[in-house]
Amino acid sequence: MTWEQFIASAIPQPRTIQVQALTGSGAYGDVYADPVDVALCVVDDTNRVVPVQTQDTEGSTAVSSTTVFCPKGTAAPVGSLVTLPNGRVAKVIARSDLDDHGLGLPEHVELDLE
Repeated sequence: MTWEQFIASAIPQPRTIQVQALTGSGAYGDVYADPVDVALCVVDDTNRVVPVQTQDTEGSTAVSSTTVFCPKGTAAPVGSLVTLPNGRVAKVIARSDLDDHGLGLPEHVELDLE
């Protein structure tokens, strides 16, 4: 099953988000790509604790206030800015690329936002 087929069959009102992908940092701080609309997303405004990758081996955890499930290939590395349908802008604190593991499940990207 593709992500598009899953959304069509299971999600009555998919959402569109806007992503400004983090491209690096410059003299004045973080640098972002131009905003891109990403359609067929599922937005879950549930607080949960997520692991966050750090530069050391210990790592850490953070509280994510929103999780967004997006189509496979969505360009939104950690640190990117996401504008949600309600207008709130949040930073990506964790990202997971989920494949079907040979089970025919919909491959997608999970973005955990601050």
